[in-house]
Amino acid sequence: MLLLSACLSLQSEEQQAEAAEKALLARHDELMAQMGNLYTLRQQVQQLPDTARVARLQGALLGAEAGMMFWMHHYRRPADTMAVTRRLAYYAAQQQRIDSVGRLFRSSQDSARLAQPAVSSTSSTR
Repeated sequence: MLLLSACLSLQSEEQQAEAAEKALLARHDELMAQMGNLYTLRQQVQQLPDTARVARLQGALLGAEAGMMFWMHHYRRPADTMAVTRRLAYYAAQQQRIDSVGRLFRSSQDSARLAQPAVSSTSSTR
């Protein structure tokens, strides 16, 4: 983040806005590439016996997916005619939101992966 800040200080405000938008959309793309993992993990978790833990895992995975969908449905690229400072503020707020979605992705996937040995042993006994 410090490196990004240093690079941004050398750019014009317009270039800063473009860089902020590119960083935001790159984070979105990075998370979208994980959507298949969310689905696969959700399918694997469904193989586990129905417990409160499994329900929490499924809810977390669905919540991560819903968080991404919510962000995508509410993101609106600011008009080029909007003041650069307002665009930068918008991109900063959106970056915080997409980072929050990223934390949901990471925590839900990590929790589901911890349940993986149970998924493997459950599916191998069938």
